[in-house]
Amino acid sequence: MSSNADPEFWAKARAHLVRYGGTFAPIIATSADGNFFTDADGRRILDFTSGQMSAILGHSHPEIVEVVRRSIGELDHLYSSILSRPVVDLAALLAEISPGKLDRVLLISTGGESNEAALRMAKLVTGRYEIVALSRSWHGVTGGASSATYSNGRPGYGPAMPGSFALPAPDTYRSRFIDDRGNYDWRSELEMGFELVDRQSSGSLAACIMEPILSSGGVLEPPEGYVAAVAEKCRARGMHLIFDEAQTGLGRTGTLFASERDGVVPEYLTLSKTLGAGLPLAAMLTTPEIEDVAAERGFLFYTTHASDPLPAAVGIKVIEIILRDRMTERAAVLGARLKEGLQTLQQRYDCIGDVRGRGLLLGLDLVKDRRSKTPDPELAQNVARECLELGMMTSVVRGGFGIFRIAPPITILESEIDRGLEIFDKALGKALH
Repeated sequence: MSSNADPEFWAKARAHLVRYGGTFAPIIATSADGNFFTDADGRRILDFTSGQMSAILGHSHPEIVEVVRRSIGELDHLYSSILSRPVVDLAALLAEISPGKLDRVLLISTGGESNEAALRMAKLVTGRYEIVALSRSWHGVTGGASSATYSNGRPGYGPAMPGSFALPAPDTYRSRFIDDRGNYDWRSELEMGFELVDRQSSGSLAACIMEPILSSGGVLEPPEGYVAAVAEKCRARGMHLIFDEAQTGLGRTGTLFASERDGVVPEYLTLSKTLGAGLPLAAMLTTPEIEDVAAERGFLFYTTHASDPLPAAVGIKVIEIILRDRMTERAAVLGARLKEGLQTLQQRYDCIGDVRGRGLLLGLDLVKDRRSKTPDPELAQNVARECLELGMMTSVVRGGFGIFRIAPPITILESEIDRGLEIFDKALGKALH
């Protein structure tokens, strides 16, 4: 019997774990190292999801391990009003590398928290309460963040926060604003979206929150010019703009921040996942002008793990490695190799409707029919199961689309990319026959 099938383990899991997002994978992880983790049968499984899109430097990176070991013995956790050098040094480093004048930093634990903090500050500073987000967004599961999350997870939980509005997400593959010749009139789509927002608004628009690439929404990359147009719409209404770079920040997309492509600096930028390289660390960045007003008005976001020194020390090391080892450029080069390989598979398999994304954040869109672009979520789940059986962890986004979100660590090797492509090839072949 496979060790992954341990009946005692699974009986205990069924008895005591809350099911927080569907079914659990039918394996038991025992260790993780580099770009792989190992299951109870001793199989090394290629991690094409970077854990939960977070282990950007792979698992158990020796320099990260050394920082954790040292910090846990020196300075781990403090009362949130007590500052330490790692916290101040990380805040200063984030201010240095971030675009524009985003020089004030709040260090917390999760992406949902960082988005919650940005939304809360925007409401306080503008004196308004209405929040606009994209229709395929994912920003978290807490009150404000979940109210601005539209990709899935809304039914059954009662009303969202008052003043929650959605814009149509920019979908270069399936938008209703794509004509018969394949031209995408995203400007008209955006105009329509803001017209609807304006008609619903009570005149209290506070902020728009968006991901520069909508990862959990299906790896939707806005057309060039789109983000700048959103920023202009926000300025015209006196709204603050929030960029959620939890999954796109710190090099994954081939630039240090995905928003750099668009040349737009927001009022707030949020980071998580990649900042801690797998450990719980997040940041909310804003300008001194905004933070000064927020402080004068008594901004409150006092959490147990605000300004914790141990994760801050890890964040410093993560950024050091990314900058020192030119990991951003590496992600661009390896991402091109991976995308080319996926496009080659697209030529062989009619079920691959679209390949999209940037750097090492790519989407593979499976369809029942290329002409109709009908999603095939059942096929995607079958392919994902075959991939795991063949030794690779993958991620299919939620929301009824058959879309793989492919985000391996940026430490991935060329040979491991080729191995991943080979596994996808075999898994597609098995699932289709």
